Formats: sequence, structure tokens, C-alpha cells
Amino acid sequence: MAVRKLNPITAGTRHRIAPDFSDITTNKPEKSLTTSIKKTGGRNNEGHRTARYIGGGHKRRYRIIDFYRDKFDVSAEVMTIEYDPNRTSRIALVKYEDGEKRYILAPQGLQVGQKIVSGEKVAPEVGNALLLKNMPLGTIVHNIELTPGKGGQLSRSAGTYAQVLAKDSKYVTLKMPSGEMRMVLGTCMATVGSVSNPDHMNERLGKAGRNRWLGVRPRVRGVVMNPVDHPMGGGEGRASGGHPRSRNGLIAKGKKTRTKNKYSNRLIISRRTK
Repeated sequence: MAVRKLNPITAGTRHRIAPDFSDITTNKPEKSLTTSIKKTGGRNNEGHRTARYIGGGHKRRYRIIDFYRDKFDVSAEVMTIEYDPNRTSRIALVKYEDGEKRYILAPQGLQVGQKIVSGEKVAPEVGNALLLKNMPLGTIVHNIELTPGKGGQLSRSAGTYAQVLAKDSKYVTLKMPSGEMRMVLGTCMATVGSVSNPDHMNERLGKAGRNRWLGVRPRVRGVVMNPVDHPMGGGEGRASGGHPRSRNGLIAKGKKTRTKNKYSNRLIISRRTK
């Protein structure tokens, strides 16, 4: 997977850095594993706008992803590596020995025709899913569960991974993509390898219109609003707006917003690096 710099033949291509899609093997998804998406435009069921700067965008089909990897000890063959418009990583269509097909997050280096399997004590090879307590120290993992049986919640976006650092009787210590070190129950599942499409961080949209195609509307700075709309609004001319804060008045620079007695505080060994 790589990116390509476009020739500046238009203003929109001058700064565009696009993915080359060389890892994609098909452009048609498995129809039985897709479902429709209803756009909200940031509105709730009463029609009131509850999320700003959402609207428009290209129509999409949602790909149903298997974050559980709960089909134990049945090997599956990788059929395709596909683009997913709903996430930054690539997805892989796998076909199990009994004929069932599922989508999984594609790890970096997964190839069409490769065999993968999930289970409590399978080999820690790329694409295989197993319990954290059975992973060798130093293993790179993604799609990590926080609660056994709930499905993967951590390290799911493009290029991310965590590393197994230590194990004790009940917990496994992981170093997270943010640099945070935390303990996770050893009975939680994770998939070996890092998530595909690591060059996503190097992409550049090149023009505002491409953001509109993604369903993102222009974001308005609080300092240019009126006082009724934002705490930093108002003033004559280009007023600075006072101390940076959110629309709700919460201080933006340095105020700690984490709940003091959050249940997971005891599981976090060190907070993320700054």
C-alpha cells in the first residue's frame, strides 16, 4: 500500500496525495454482507440538529464486519481485499470451510489465498485471533476486546496496533497506539498483526469539495460567531475571543475532562504520552 502525488493540473490536484489502491483486489462487495445506511444530516428523531457540520456526502452501503472472530477452530481462506468507505482500513472477505463468508479487518500483509483461524490457542500468526493470555510477549495485535465476548473495540483504524508487554495471572499489559499502557483481561480476544493501510495518515484531500463528498460540512470557528452562539464570539473587528473554550464554556487548553473516579483508572498503568 502506498500513496501517489498527483500532477498539479488543477487547483484541486496541486496538493492532493491519493492512495494508489494497489492492495485492492475487487471493487464489488459481497452483497449478502452489506446493508443500507440512512443519513441523518446530524438530526435526531425529532428533526433537531444535535451534531454540527454533518450533511450531504456520497451514498454508501455498510459492510457488516466480524469484530468478534468467534468461529473457533475453523480455518478460513482470504478471498478478497476490499475498500470500505465507512472506515480507514481495508477489509478482507474470508470464506470458512463450511462455506460461511464474513468480513474482517484486514491486517497489514494479509494476502489473498492465505489461511487464517481463530481459537483460544491457535498459532500467533498474522490474521489469526486468539486470547491475549496466550500471546507471546512482544506480539503486535489489533481489534482488541475490552470485555470478553463483546467484540474488538481497540486499535481498529488504519495502521494502528498495540503490543503485548507483560502478563500476570489475570491481566495482560498492552502498550496502546497512543502510548498509554493499560491492563486488559487475558480472556479477551485480539487479532495478530497491525491494521492495514498505514499510509492513510499521509493522504491529503486537496480541496474542500472532497470533504463534502465525505459528508463533512464546513466548520465555523467560535471566534467569528456572535455572542449568542459561542462564548468566544462577538467584539468589534477581529477580537481575539478571550480564553479558548468550547461552545458549552469548558476551558479548551489543558482542562482535564476525564471522570475522576472512572472505573478503568485502576487498569491504566501510565497515561498516553504527550
